[in-house]
Amino acid sequence: MKKILILTITLFSLSISAQGINWMSFEEAVKAQKITPKKIFVDAYTIWCGPCKLLDKNTFSNPDLVAYMNENYYAVKFNAEGNDTVNFKDKTYTNPGFNPESKGRNSVHELALFFGVRAYPTMLFLDEQTNFITPLTGYRTPNQLELYLKMFKSDDYKNLKTQEEFNTYSSNFKYEFKE
Repeated sequence: MKKILILTITLFSLSISAQGINWMSFEEAVKAQKITPKKIFVDAYTIWCGPCKLLDKNTFSNPDLVAYMNENYYAVKFNAEGNDTVNFKDKTYTNPGFNPESKGRNSVHELALFFGVRAYPTMLFLDEQTNFITPLTGYRTPNQLELYLKMFKSDDYKNLKTQEEFNTYSSNFKYEFKE
């Protein structure tokens, strides 16, 4: 019986990983956070961004990263030049300059401006009360992102006050995700 339970749990975990990251809207993540507090990870991307597409293909498909993200974060996929209306912290954010005819770059969404997104991709980290922790700009491999996912999840970042302390932390970090 114990072996069957372990096998069932293992198969369930593998099926979740195979499905990919459980992306949700910003509002869904905030609502879920009120029921079961977790940090929020936001992938602020654009449709024309090459490195954003590489993140989807190479990083967000990594089974170890997928499993860790689904267990420890609410993951939000946010088009930073899209036309979604987002309600966040009693304010409505839109993209008033959005051009539906555009096939490439578009105007920047107000929520992206609120978070100070200036380049793509930018990954945003929010704590369990939806307070902004920090942005992380640029493409990251699964291992490069693992460092940040685990540092923010464990709140270790709160003890890192200088670049030197971060450098020591990152040089001592034990990577576990298989690339």
